Amino acid sequence: MSEKKFEIDPSCEDDYDVASLDYDEAVKRILDATSAIADHETVAVHDSFDRILAAPITSNINVPGHINSAVDGYAASSRSMPTEGTTTLPVIGTAFAGKPYTGTFDQNGVVRIMTGAVVPDGADLVIMQEHATRSGDDITFDNRTKAGDNVRAAGEDIKAGEQVLTAGTRVGPAELGLIASLGIEQVQIKRQIKVAFVSTGDELKGVGQPLAPGEIYDSNRYTLFGMLKRLNVEILDLGVVVDERDAVRQALSHAAANADMVITSGGVSVGEADYIKEILQEIGEVKFWKVAMKPGRPLAFGKIGNAFFFGLPGNPVSVMVTFYQFVQPALIKLMGGISQPFIEVQARAANALKKRPGRMEFQRGYLDTDSDGNLTVSTDKDQGSGILSSMARANCFIVLPIDSGRVAEGEWVTVQPFHGVI
Repeated sequence: MSEKKFEIDPSCEDDYDVASLDYDEAVKRILDATSAIADHETVAVHDSFDRILAAPITSNINVPGHINSAVDGYAASSRSMPTEGTTTLPVIGTAFAGKPYTGTFDQNGVVRIMTGAVVPDGADLVIMQEHATRSGDDITFDNRTKAGDNVRAAGEDIKAGEQVLTAGTRVGPAELGLIASLGIEQVQIKRQIKVAFVSTGDELKGVGQPLAPGEIYDSNRYTLFGMLKRLNVEILDLGVVVDERDAVRQALSHAAANADMVITSGGVSVGEADYIKEILQEIGEVKFWKVAMKPGRPLAFGKIGNAFFFGLPGNPVSVMVTFYQFVQPALIKLMGGISQPFIEVQARAANALKKRPGRMEFQRGYLDTDSDGNLTVSTDKDQGSGILSSMARANCFIVLPIDSGRVAEGEWVTVQPFHGVI
């Protein structure tokens, strides 16, 4: 009798898995498959906040619109500057911001001027009030001020016809004020993306419900809600679905019919009750379902109809890591936003880091500075993918390459700060 070969699928503890896709290749495939929505709408400037511009913003005016003073002082002509010593000239008028001097400027006099006020025709500099001595209606000053000093040219900030914001820009506080400074009342923005998400698992219970033996509270829907909320998408929380084929199939079909993207947590492993992959193959398409990373190897990506699909792992840390590394970049591209690379810095490991070659790792760390001001990073003592508290205590990911092994204390490592990412 011939010996039967016994084969098993790699577990979450195994580091090498030939079926797992390289991290960079997974990101590439996701972004290559994703394109920006074409739908847009026109809204008032206030309503464009935290939305994505569908068209560039071009200025029809100069900003500032006139030659104006950068300081409080006295508008004068460089012709009246003394060659040496000091000179005294009369104050012939006053210019306020919004209330220009309306008289005829005489280079043998000066005009008292406030910051932002129009510089009178014929004046080409502003003497700072601290550099002049006033006595009654006269001021005395020296020759330290030169032509062009303390004067802001028309269009110095923005010139008429200049494109100031590109399509794909997210409108933040600065962009909102910039658009308003141009006198623009309405802008074109991309419509909000609709994202549906669902948790799978018989063991999951909603907050406030009593737990039976073996049951846990569903935290993933709350972390997903928070991460999606920060991207300002329209959120469809479809709750918890039990581990039954028909229930999972119905939930995915309903979600795909009502959203641009569908996200599930749990159900993408190799357990007997994990149906996401096979149902996705029935009603949609699977582009890949494993990535060589830790945490988060079981990751499904594909489409159901016109909706993009991400099947995230069930462990809470894995959900957050895979969301930020894969889902968020895809969502930003789908929204029509400008993709920004992760900010990465180098820091010295404050403690040894456990790692085996075979998977890229995203360990939770705490970025700090030592007594000399150098960046250091330490890890949380427990890097388990189910330890959500480790994310709450961390302020960065420590990114360890696929082929790297144990990191000794004091070695340099790559770090992704959470600021601007999470």
